[in-house]
Order: sequence, then structure tokens, then C-alpha cells
Amino acid sequence: MIEEKIKQTVRDVNDFPKPGIIFKDITPILKDPKLCMQITEALAAQLSGVKIDVVAGIESRGFLFGPALAQLLNVPFVPIRKAGKLPYKTIQESYALEYGTATIEVHEDALLAGQRVLIHDDLLATGGTVVAASKLVMQLGAEVAAYSFIISLDFLNGRARLSPYAVKVCSLASY
Repeated sequence: MIEEKIKQTVRDVNDFPKPGIIFKDITPILKDPKLCMQITEALAAQLSGVKIDVVAGIESRGFLFGPALAQLLNVPFVPIRKAGKLPYKTIQESYALEYGTATIEVHEDALLAGQRVLIHDDLLATGGTVVAASKLVMQLGAEVAAYSFIISLDFLNGRARLSPYAVKVCSLASY
């Protein structure tokens, strides 16, 4: 089962990025090309029947599987980056993290009005980053079709924060 394999592979890092946080480190997954393919295929399978025009990945770990998922779905990939990292004109959204604050941005021409966007990241925690990404998608006139994550920290209730934007929330391993 994919969930079991992910949980066996992901590494817990205590007190990162600050004391009291147990960071779920997915980088050990990247050492296993077969598992990487299984993750991408499992996410795509969970999205079967959902019309997706674009995959938007959230910096930085959303860039690890987001492009591969976009390729598998045969749709474009759009990066949502930290403020100041994109070279062209952008729109921005600020938000609170579970351990601070941040701002993300996307190119102002990244999406077309009416496009259905899958927002992808490695992990769903409180949902703050993903809600900010959803707001960016909507500011460009597109709509959130679904969300995909490798890991969901269900005890933080991030899914509930996403329901105003899209009903479909996929994850492969829950804690």
C-alpha cells in the first residue's frame, strides 16, 4: 500500500524549522524512483474524473512532484513562488504559517480566466499556504478544481480551510 510505503520512507525531524515542530521530511522519497512514480500515479488516479487544465505547485516541495503530475495529466505546470522569486509581473498574497508569516506570488499571466487548477504541495498542515495559493488562482479568474498532497496532517484540520475553494482534496498518507 502506498500510504504505508510513504510513512516508512518519510523522516521526522524534530524542532525544525523551530522548536516544537516535527517536520515531515519527504526528501528520502526522492532516493526511490519507483516510489516517486507510484506517488505520481496514485495522485493522478485519485484525480480521475476531475477536469484539470493546469497544475499549480507551491514552492518549493510542490515543485518536486507537481511537474511530473502535470506531465502525467498532460497539462501545463505553473509555479507559485515565494515573494521576489519570479522575474515577471506578479500578484501576491500574504498568509500566516504555523510557524510565522510569508508571502507567495504567481505571474500575472500564469492562468487564464475559467481554467480549472489543481493546486499541489507536498504536505497539508494548517492550510494557510494553500488558502493563499487558492486566492491567487481566483484573483486571476481561474478556479480551484482540486488539491493534491503527498501527506496530510489531519490533526491540524487544514482540509476544513480548503472547503470554500474546492471539494476534492487528495492525499496519500495521513497523520
